[in-house]
Amino acid sequence: MIKVLLADDQALVRAGFKALLDAQPDMTVVAEASDGAEAIRLAGEHQPDVVLMDIRMPGTDGLTATRQMPPGPHIIILTTFELDEYVFEALRGGASGFLVKDTEPAELIQAVRVVAAGEALLSPSVTRRLIAEYASRAKEPVAADGLDQITEREREVLSLVGTGMTNDEIAAKLFMSPATAKTHVSRTMMKLHARDRAQLVVIAYESGLVKPGWL
Repeated sequence: MIKVLLADDQALVRAGFKALLDAQPDMTVVAEASDGAEAIRLAGEHQPDVVLMDIRMPGTDGLTATRQMPPGPHIIILTTFELDEYVFEALRGGASGFLVKDTEPAELIQAVRVVAAGEALLSPSVTRRLIAEYASRAKEPVAADGLDQITEREREVLSLVGTGMTNDEIAAKLFMSPATAKTHVSRTMMKLHARDRAQLVVIAYESGLVKPGWL
């Protein structure tokens, strides 16, 4: 059973998400928060698998709450606008991806399952465009901790993850099996202390391995 925490300052929005998620046989909403501080506290109490986090809330906002969230839950940022200026910061702070609030119900349900399984919501092209846009604002590449610890092949894989490629696409590009590509991705995540693929994408851009505009 996937345990979900809802964090949104609008009670009507939370009620809609709760009704939708609780109707799924493999999901349950374990807690609801109206601001970021409450979300952090409830996450510690209920240990959810996934947090649906509104980015704009009074008091402690979703960006701050994402940074301060205890280890464990995967965070999906909910935003009204596709190119919200804070979404990239949320990904950098530990979020696994984002969804706009008018996402179709089936897409929301699938997103929760994907993130709960440890994957990242990086397939939509708008996500890659957003990451490219905000990464391009960095003045100079920033060396990621542990980047000197990865092999040349892992560096190559990291750059391809940064362009939004799946394991299958990476395997085809580098003439290896999907299982081998997955192993390289997993090892790279471990060496760079990345929570998931979303973090690898951020690292790939910030370290200069991928240049904005390559997508």
